[in-house]
Amino acid sequence: MESVEFRKSSYSANGVNCVEVAETPAAVLVRDTQHRHLGHLDFTPSEWVAFLADLRAGRL
Repeated sequence: MESVEFRKSSYSANGVNCVEVAETPAAVLVRDTQHRHLGHLDFTPSEWVAFLADLRAGRL
C-alpha cells in the first residue's frame, strides 16, 4: 500500500483517547493514535458511510 496520510478525529479533543483516519479510493483506514504500531482497521467506503450515519442517528 502506498503511503497514506492519517488525520486525527475532530472528536479527539483531549489528546489521550484518539483515533486517526485515512481515506483511500478503496478503503477508509482507522487506527489508535497511541498504538499506531498495532496497525489499522480497513472499512469499505460504503461501510464507513453507514457507520457514520448510525453514529449521527444515535444508534451507536
